[in-house]
Amino acid sequence: MNGSESPPLDLFVVGGGINGAGIACDAAGRALKVGLCEMNDFASATSSKATKLIHGGLRYLEHYEFRLVREALMEREVLLAKAPHISWPLRFVLPHEPHLRPRWMLRLGLFLYDHLDWHMTLPKSQQVDLQHSKWGKGLKPIFNQGFVYSDAWVDDARLVITNVKSAREMGAAIYSRHRCTSARRSADGKLWEIELAARDGATVKLAARGLVNACGPWVKHFLDEQTQVKTPKRVRLIKGSHIVVPRLHDGDHAFILQNADNRIVFVIPYEREFSLIGTTDIPVEKSEDAACTQEEIAYLCELASHYMAKPVRPQDVVWTYSGVRPLFDDGDDDPSAVTRDYHLEVDAPNGAAPMLSVFGGKITTYRRLAEHALEDLRKFYPRMGGSWTAGKPLVDGEFADAPTFEEAFDRFAASAAGVKPGLPVELVRVLARRHGTGLDDLLDGVKTVADLGRHFGGHLYEVEVRYLMRDEWAVEPDDVLWRRTKEGLHMTQAEREAFAQWMQGLRPNAHP
Repeated sequence: MNGSESPPLDLFVVGGGINGAGIACDAAGRALKVGLCEMNDFASATSSKATKLIHGGLRYLEHYEFRLVREALMEREVLLAKAPHISWPLRFVLPHEPHLRPRWMLRLGLFLYDHLDWHMTLPKSQQVDLQHSKWGKGLKPIFNQGFVYSDAWVDDARLVITNVKSAREMGAAIYSRHRCTSARRSADGKLWEIELAARDGATVKLAARGLVNACGPWVKHFLDEQTQVKTPKRVRLIKGSHIVVPRLHDGDHAFILQNADNRIVFVIPYEREFSLIGTTDIPVEKSEDAACTQEEIAYLCELASHYMAKPVRPQDVVWTYSGVRPLFDDGDDDPSAVTRDYHLEVDAPNGAAPMLSVFGGKITTYRRLAEHALEDLRKFYPRMGGSWTAGKPLVDGEFADAPTFEEAFDRFAASAAGVKPGLPVELVRVLARRHGTGLDDLLDGVKTVADLGRHFGGHLYEVEVRYLMRDEWAVEPDDVLWRRTKEGLHMTQAEREAFAQWMQGLRPNAHP
């Protein structure tokens, strides 16, 4: 396909992680003609390898990141309302260890956490007796006192997909598995001339009035290699690894655990039957092939075992994943202290076509980052619409109003189960969590389990896989097993191999 003779796009976004997807979605909703490309699968790097939290970052208060924390806290409930199918509130238990942080410090930090967002409706923090309340479930009995506070959970990879689907619904051209091999300004400087390379060797040539570099860990590499635009700004690459083990405790609460090295680790209920433990902070030189090492596994197991009643051993680990966070380089030597804030840089010398580059950022603030990016580009697009994303749900997240976020989903899932009485209630609920109101399309014509097609294991059926390939750019087995769904966790190795063989036998229906 060659788009060089087509009218130029207003804005072309390179990078299909959460920041690129969020900017493309926001721009498309402002009536701009938008394109988005990703060299691999959407959310295949950092944006599917996070701790999957919508949180202000309690520990960032120790580094005086008050602006970032306040913005993130204000975003929690915005994102819960935008995507209620893939996000939900979560209560965190913080066991008190006096030799690590004194009680007054924790109380002060939690007071700030509760009040930096004065519109907060989630339950505020409280001190709790761990011995005689549900909050101590899962902990060793030696922990007597603690604190409980609110944050939220999100399926990070699906959040990216819903943003890309939203952008597509508003007219954006989507290029999955297309690497941007070149982006150069035209001779008169008014346009970006862009070349993409598909996996099969085909090339796409496009023109755009503006360019966004949202390449995450590759942001500097893209500037140097594809655009030859110079900047003194840099990113620090910090690897964070997570382990997944069989469920460590009953209850819906998570734990935030302090360590003597001043780091914290989360233990979070995960995928019905498991616990997610993470993360580490390790400086790395490159983002390719990030993997969880035996040393990281031992570190996370040791810290979790210090607190949890059920010991966590390396042989208990059923899955690991590692992601590289591209943090804006603020010069701090401590990886845990490097800012999680983001920086945006616009390059437009002498009125030339602009390029905006994104340095840093985190999932929680992706929507605000996108708003700020479009505001920074506004002078180049005087007819661009205003901000809109704060009050509008993403595609598949359009639920009826309810008193709480949890009730909104529960009502939707119950209604969906009622419409499909021939399907197991638990299966409908799991699919509703993944697809929200997209469930109607997914289950169109499905009345009984027999209509779902081949069963691959866990809650994964042929009907869903074909839907993911047709509507959500899934091509490879990992796209389905570990990003669009997490059903790989609920399948045996033999089942995963059989699924991969079946899927690779299909011809993917991939198109812009």
